[in-house]
Amino acid sequence: QVQLVESGGGLVQPGGSLRLSCAASGSIFYIYSMGWYRQAPGKQRELVATIISLGNTKYADSVKGRFAISRDNAKNTVALQMNDLKPEDTAVYYCNANLKPTATSRADYWGQGTQVTVSS
Repeated sequence: QVQLVESGGGLVQPGGSLRLSCAASGSIFYIYSMGWYRQAPGKQRELVATIISLGNTKYADSVKGRFAISRDNAKNTVALQMNDLKPEDTAVYYCNANLKPTATSRADYWGQGTQVTVSS
């Protein structure tokens, strides 16, 4: 059983910062990538940022230059530093991991989601 546990969401004013963290635990053989997605009310879930085991990163155009993703491979954790937050960043943020729970299987796993609200 694999679990992803997120923390760090909350309410922040426009221009402020938040840091999200996610820890993967359980039966983990290898993690290919970890990342963050978000879903705003009435919208589809969208990619925010991902990072692979070698450190390559990918960001949504809307967050480039404002958000930074980092990963600790030894601890199976991923963090998202969000700066200069805008009201349009308001959403539920989900941690994602694409990993092998055993040597012969591979799947996507999701956290429970953490609310980020940007409002004055």
